[in-house]
Amino acid sequence: MLLLRKLPGMPGWPAALGLRLPQKFLFLLFLSGLLTLCFGALFLLPDSSRFKRLFLPRRAAAGDSDLPRSPPAAAAAEPRHASPAAPRRLRDKLRAAARLGAPPAHTSAGGSKQQVQPGEGGAEAGTESAPAAPAAPRQTRAPFRFDYEKFHSSLRHPVLGRRGGEELETRARRLKIKEMMKFAWDNYKRYAFGKNELRPLTKNGHIGNMFGGLRGATIVDALDTLYIMELGEEFQEAKSWVEKSFDLNVVFKNKALELGEKLLPAFNTPTGIPRGVINLGSGMSWSWGWASAGSSILAEFGTLHLEFLHLTELSGNPVFTEKVMNIRKVLNRIEKPQGLYPNFLSPVTGNWVQHHVSVGGLGDSFYEYLIKSWLMSDKRDTDARKMYNDALEAIEKHLVKKSAGGLTYIAEWRGGILDHKMGHLACFSGGMIALGAEQAAEEKKQHYLDLAAEITHTCHESYARSDTKLGPEAFRFDSGTEAMATRLSERYYILRPEVVESYMYMWRLTHDPKYRQWGWEVVKALEKYCRVEAGFSGIRDVYTTTPNHDNMQQSFFLAETLKYLYLLFCDDDVLSLEDWVFNTEAHPLPVNHTNFKAKASMQ
Repeated sequence: MLLLRKLPGMPGWPAALGLRLPQKFLFLLFLSGLLTLCFGALFLLPDSSRFKRLFLPRRAAAGDSDLPRSPPAAAAAEPRHASPAAPRRLRDKLRAAARLGAPPAHTSAGGSKQQVQPGEGGAEAGTESAPAAPAAPRQTRAPFRFDYEKFHSSLRHPVLGRRGGEELETRARRLKIKEMMKFAWDNYKRYAFGKNELRPLTKNGHIGNMFGGLRGATIVDALDTLYIMELGEEFQEAKSWVEKSFDLNVVFKNKALELGEKLLPAFNTPTGIPRGVINLGSGMSWSWGWASAGSSILAEFGTLHLEFLHLTELSGNPVFTEKVMNIRKVLNRIEKPQGLYPNFLSPVTGNWVQHHVSVGGLGDSFYEYLIKSWLMSDKRDTDARKMYNDALEAIEKHLVKKSAGGLTYIAEWRGGILDHKMGHLACFSGGMIALGAEQAAEEKKQHYLDLAAEITHTCHESYARSDTKLGPEAFRFDSGTEAMATRLSERYYILRPEVVESYMYMWRLTHDPKYRQWGWEVVKALEKYCRVEAGFSGIRDVYTTTPNHDNMQQSFFLAETLKYLYLLFCDDDVLSLEDWVFNTEAHPLPVNHTNFKAKASMQ
């Protein structure tokens, strides 16, 4: 999540438009997605790798041992095995970016103040008059202005729902998850505020190499979760920090539109497939050194569509849509082995580099964004729907298998040879298939709902068969083993959200009470094995009840895991699936019911 209201020398942006708190929340949602796009989608890590150094990081402040030493400006990143994780999509993959320039002056915000009263009954805001802001510098581009009234009138449900009659147990469980979020936030604020993530065992902050020199990742990731849970005071704390301290002054120097424009040079390849890394200052781009033959990654260039289309809708600039639609043209033109999409594609030749197919790491969010592009377009993007249908048909034909014990899983495909392994990262697919099933042809709707339920059940079994009732990073179906990790390097759990993500979608689409019960089992396991004195920590082995904690409260735990658990125990009209599509980091983007466009004007 990101709130950008005040830039150096400029009036607070949403305040200047006279927006109320719900309106500002819409800006938070969009800017959150844009931030995820810029510091995630183009910066992907391979299995079991992170990076030892940053590209062009800022110098460490004296006494900050977490800050990396600055390498030469053009130095290549050097991989290390900081974690055996095979990170899903954008979340704990490297967000490596170029130097962003000097940090902004920490001046106080001049925008309006909101006072939100937290509580289950709803948040109400009172707005005071803002002091006069300094005159803005002359603008060289047309700022976009969101037609809030038109958009708001198109929503079919209140953003935070109506909170009608509900069972006391459901409310109590939701309040428990809210307490977990507050506990995680309060400890982050106490020991790590302004750093990227909390180390709950040592009670200090972690900056590390994951976010390209930026700080405050947990604040940015948690903003919309705090809002949705109506933690008003905490939301204001986070918003205030972002206004004053979030170091994006160069990237967002004029408007958020400029940030999208800074990514465009990565598309300057013979095929238009973007390279994996871009220097936001110089515009130079290159592929990751570990990617075969300079290839780009499917889950990298395939996870731009939602944000780029929304950027065109808001700005009126078609270039963003043109870039991602060209990616589709390339993918539709190229021959696909058995109808499958391998994970590595050359941005120079437009040919596949390796025939490794995975619905988990390196491939996952490409498939997710196909069905979600169709949904976000209010079901007008028929090309996305067809691509999703064809891809799912190939996945079901070649990758979906059933174990001897009757568990349905999605294997990986390596040049025609199946690897009977399913990663935790692939467990989002139950929810994805359920979303697609809801809109499928009548003769296939129940089939795909059943498939989604079977995959979600398998992922639940990976939890149920562990001693902690939390799932391993990967589980296998070979040598008589089913839904269990067989390698020491796959036994850990780092507070991942994919399984509870599928529980949330399956609950919303079927209302089968078992999904809420399974979600509550996860809550209890998190409380018992991951909650420590100063936050929540991942564990290194889910098969022992004496946990060895990894001393990291991941930012995605607040952005996704707790959000999906909370929504699991909310009414369906809280961030209704009719009005909102969750991007790959669980930040909601609006369904385009009205095909709205922004109004541009010169200042």
